[in-house]
Amino acid sequence: MTDALEQLKFPIGTFESPANLTKEALADLIDTIESTVAKYRTLTSNLSPNDLQKTYREGAWNIQQLVSHVADMQMLHFFRMKKALTEPDYKEITLVNIPGWAHTTDGLTSPVPDALDMIESITKRFVLLMRSLTEEQQEIAYYHPVRKMMLTQKQAIAMTAWHVRHHLEHIKIALR
Repeated sequence: MTDALEQLKFPIGTFESPANLTKEALADLIDTIESTVAKYRTLTSNLSPNDLQKTYREGAWNIQQLVSHVADMQMLHFFRMKKALTEPDYKEITLVNIPGWAHTTDGLTSPVPDALDMIESITKRFVLLMRSLTEEQQEIAYYHPVRKMMLTQKQAIAMTAWHVRHHLEHIKIALR
């Protein structure tokens, strides 16, 4: 893969699972997740239907799909955390067909404000849950078979923060 293509695919770099997170670093990650909706709303407000079809690189998802994808993944990340907290035998994360989800009717055509409302609502609940975790709950771990790594809840929060920033940058690139 060329450096230029790599930069378009991963404008903030690939996800690196942090080994240790301080309370302050974890709080900053949760703040990043919480502030995301406003940033997505600002970037996507008043976009034309043609603008929503722009992509950050050839063959990539368009802005419409990116916003819907972020909504879907916020829901999935919230779901995974709740399962890990409530089901002691939850040792491998729930996977979904992410490309398939991006090509469902709602991913392709639902109004972007609806996806933003979804992100906002889920994120409010998700942030409340993340901030309530005890130190013991933060260390609950499960295996991510695609990334081939164990993730604690703290590391999963870092992955969620990376994910929302990652796709925000994709939208910025598409709008250049």
